Amino acid sequence: MGTLTKEEQNIYNRQIILSNIGIEGQQKIKEAKVLVVGAGGLGCPVLRYLAAAGVGEIGIVDFDSISISNLQRQILYDFSDVNKNKALVAKEKLSKVNPYTKITAFTERFTTLNAVQLVSNYNFIVDCTDNYETRFLVNDACVLTNRPFVYGSIYKFEGQISVFNYQNGPTYRCLFKDYPSEDSTTDCNAAGVLGVLPGIIGLYQANEVLKMILGIGEVLSGKLIVFNALTNQSSRFKLTKRTEDIYVDLLKNNQLHAANYHFSCSLYKNNEEIGLEEFEEKYLQNSIQIIDVRNHFEEPIIVNEKIIKIPMNEIEKHIKEISKTKETILFCKSGKRSLSTVLLLKEKYNFQNVKSLHGGISEEVVDILTNYE
Repeated sequence: MGTLTKEEQNIYNRQIILSNIGIEGQQKIKEAKVLVVGAGGLGCPVLRYLAAAGVGEIGIVDFDSISISNLQRQILYDFSDVNKNKALVAKEKLSKVNPYTKITAFTERFTTLNAVQLVSNYNFIVDCTDNYETRFLVNDACVLTNRPFVYGSIYKFEGQISVFNYQNGPTYRCLFKDYPSEDSTTDCNAAGVLGVLPGIIGLYQANEVLKMILGIGEVLSGKLIVFNALTNQSSRFKLTKRTEDIYVDLLKNNQLHAANYHFSCSLYKNNEEIGLEEFEEKYLQNSIQIIDVRNHFEEPIIVNEKIIKIPMNEIEKHIKEISKTKETILFCKSGKRSLSTVLLLKEKYNFQNVKSLHGGISEEVVDILTNYE
């Protein structure tokens, strides 16, 4: 990466004058390579502060596009960025924050096919994802490549932070050995989140990265901080490494298998979901009722008189609008909210004719709902 230029020394002056950083510490930051998985609510502040701090190389992994509902908390983006890819927009914005940072945008999903390769090209990994499947995948890729990663998660008014796989410390599977049941999990789209919370937790994450790079302070390895935004109270919990070897098969095979990171598949095999091909067939036959359980402002907004718009949090107020005789398909962005709503309708209101569109809304679904009369 080369030594610090005179201009860089001026940019980072307020860090360099700290006695436990100095020129040597700033050089360490410049030589560091950090991969951030997810450029949403958590990823935006992490990326902004790591770039400003002078991290030499930053990779951004995110396949998703920016929606108007993201702007409340994803502080790198504005209205002109809506419908653009998050990783590409983040790269553009951060290049203006610090032209000395090399930024690479990966506009693809983080999957079993690319996880190890992506992680192995960086020294430190930051998990800014919003689902359990990817968190477990980030963890396992880091175990295989011996990389530490900073974990952060948010829910309504509460956030969590820890550092996993750092110097042989506990991993994410020491906190969660197995996936939680699908019906016990909810993402921000369904539960909501206070806009400033991901900023607070993201700053904690960026701080942990810088401490590891510099070798200073107390890294949150073996510790979990839970922060409550309503009370400004933080609780700290001790994490211990599991005594049993939970990575025997993973390390033996030295590879990741897709089947291990899709815990919702079992529900799809049961009678709770419907696949894309079957949905299209039934739609063309005009034999189903369709309900969009996303919020009214969520993109893409689909104009189709066959679709009934009932946000998930309003569904119980509109029970009478849902047919109990005609097969009814619910959809949302990812399939999680619609699946949770299906379970609610079945268990509480005895609906037997409702299913969730597996995987949520996609380009193929949009084509079906907009191109066919």
